[in-house]
Amino acid sequence: MDDQRFHLTLHSGTRPVMHGWWAKQATAEDMLPVWVGSWGDLPGARVTLVDEETGETLTTRPDET
Repeated sequence: MDDQRFHLTLHSGTRPVMHGWWAKQATAEDMLPVWVGSWGDLPGARVTLVDEETGETLTTRPDET
């Protein structure tokens, strides 16, 4: 199992300010609300979860419309 498959990125505006990688999607998804709760008040904050194996963006908070 790839221990860096699921990648969370916190952006403030257009700048990435924090990264995290997990082997299990469930673990990365559990971290998503933690990051949003802890750093969601940064100017232009956006947290994105990507499956690095497929390149698919799994979720973005706040939701992109």
